[in-house]
Amino acid sequence: MRARVFVTLKPSVFDPQGTTVAEALHTLGYGAVKGVRQGKYFELDIDASTPEDARRLASEAAEKLLANPVIESYRIEVDAGAAEAVR
Repeated sequence: MRARVFVTLKPSVFDPQGTTVAEALHTLGYGAVKGVRQGKYFELDIDASTPEDARRLASEAAEKLLANPVIESYRIEVDAGAAEAVR
């Protein structure tokens, strides 16, 4: 199974990289872009018997390593067929 973990800064945390990207987009003529928030993306191929087990393991990994819970939040998507399709 494949779990996708999306990690982003909490809304209350200033995002200087996102601000810089937004300014660069405006310079390039993309004035309709009102704001940018940057984040991290992880794909975990997990040997789990159920999607719930895969989600639990991915959540533990996010809590312990992938995200800093003080300044970041995360969300997880589990695709039960993804790892099998790749092999």
